Amino acid sequence: MKNTMLDLNNHLFAQLERLNDEDLAGDKLKQEITRSQALTGVAREIIANGNLVLKARIAADDKMNPNTRFPGMLGIEK
Repeated sequence: MKNTMLDLNNHLFAQLERLNDEDLAGDKLKQEITRSQALTGVAREIIANGNLVLKARIAADDKMNPNTRFPGMLGIEK
């Protein structure tokens, strides 16, 4: 399974639509709010991780020293 930022965007908008349901009330509304908080927390971390990878890629492309090594977890190869 491979997810993209577009998938994340779609999940966030789907959650927004669920929250916007005017028939949602009481425990169902509380459950949906809790789900939204969890989803946005995970989304925030995914976005932060993507930002880190992007910054590392930019740093690799801009580096002055061709022998600079980056941590393997960043996925930047020579």
